[in-house]
Amino acid sequence: MLIKLSVENYKSFDQKEELSMISSSKLQGNKNHRIKIKQTQLLKNAVVYGANASGKSNLVMAFSFIKKALMEGIPVGSANDFCRNKKSNQTRESVFELQFTVGNTFFAYGFSVVLSERRITEEWLYELLQDGGAHQLFIREGNSAPSLGADVKLSSAEKSRFTVYSEDFVGQESKLFLTEMNRGKKYAENSKLQFFPEAFGWIMNHIIVINPNMGISNTEAYYHDESLESISRLIQTFDTGVTDIKTKKITIEEMSKMIPAEVLQGIFTTLKSQMQMTNLPGIQMTWRVEGGFFNIRIQGNSEPEITTLVLKHGKSVFDFTFVEESDGTKRLFDLIDMLLTERPDTVFVVDELERSLHPKLTEHFLKLFTEIHDGIKMQMVFTTHEDTIMDQSLFRRDEIWFVERDIDNASKIYSLDRFKERYDKKLSKAYLEGRYGAIPVFQQFSFRKGE
Repeated sequence: MLIKLSVENYKSFDQKEELSMISSSKLQGNKNHRIKIKQTQLLKNAVVYGANASGKSNLVMAFSFIKKALMEGIPVGSANDFCRNKKSNQTRESVFELQFTVGNTFFAYGFSVVLSERRITEEWLYELLQDGGAHQLFIREGNSAPSLGADVKLSSAEKSRFTVYSEDFVGQESKLFLTEMNRGKKYAENSKLQFFPEAFGWIMNHIIVINPNMGISNTEAYYHDESLESISRLIQTFDTGVTDIKTKKITIEEMSKMIPAEVLQGIFTTLKSQMQMTNLPGIQMTWRVEGGFFNIRIQGNSEPEITTLVLKHGKSVFDFTFVEESDGTKRLFDLIDMLLTERPDTVFVVDELERSLHPKLTEHFLKLFTEIHDGIKMQMVFTTHEDTIMDQSLFRRDEIWFVERDIDNASKIYSLDRFKERYDKKLSKAYLEGRYGAIPVFQQFSFRKGE
């Protein structure tokens, strides 16, 4: 589960800012919104509010950036992603860190990078202890070869193996060592180096980022008739007019006529990269892009198997394509995997959850998510403007967060829990009145009338 995200000198974030999923010990409401791992209570939700251009989406992008850096190295297009509110940030390190659990083990993984130079200056992985201490698992500093912590005791064979990997990696300034230690590598179950695949696997497979204009998942839901029936029944509860969902096979040529060439190329480049990284014989993913909804399965060197959605409306004898649906219905298909997934210990990071949805649909979705995943290790971090869900019956105070720009135009993150409100306080009203900040502040403007 996600414990904490820290980010510094990235986009609108100047100084170090943190989003924490550790629950407050003082709040007693909605106890089912917490999961206890060892002695730590972790929250299942983080709801992030803020005005337009406050930095909410940049928080989501930080999750995506970490995953992308692990997949392909520091992206070429990130050279200007440092916080550009002052000149000195161009040569200052940007720092990213995730704290998370895999089973009952607590990890902290992070790296620092001078984005303008795409040069990684440090990378680390620690096991966090319940007494506040930590065991270093590996560290990589400057141009030195990565090294293991003193507590990592290897057999002579594994030590030799690690030394070869470490020394061969020297000079890879834009690549992450955690990636290298998972690139086609296999570890025995009792290997002392298991923390490499554990940490990498959780970040890459258990953080699912969903953006307003593109949804990606690795769900099985769209490959089986039984699960398609479940999706049909679920969609009907949202009153969209869709009554049945089927899939239809299409060719790459047909798909290329539905979406831009650069989007198509990006999809298959991502799929091939993930196959190479995971060293698996096959891969399947579901993509929702502007031109349609596609399920893609690749086995070895065989041709991709591609299906798209065919939808029925009421008693109509005609089929409807995905692109013919309303924006709200399309948005629900982005989110449906969050309700159907059987992958425990997943955190969904969603930008603008309420995009194109009626407030009642948003509320219905959130209640379903809570109900379906009650008692399960499943988390959701999402940004929103929807004040009607700022309700203490839906979320705890420590699950509600705000992002606001300061006088230097840098984003700050803070929790509602720092405001000691009564339990009967109407939070949405207080928010719109500006009590918690993170709302637009309008300047005076007057039109000049002609003579």
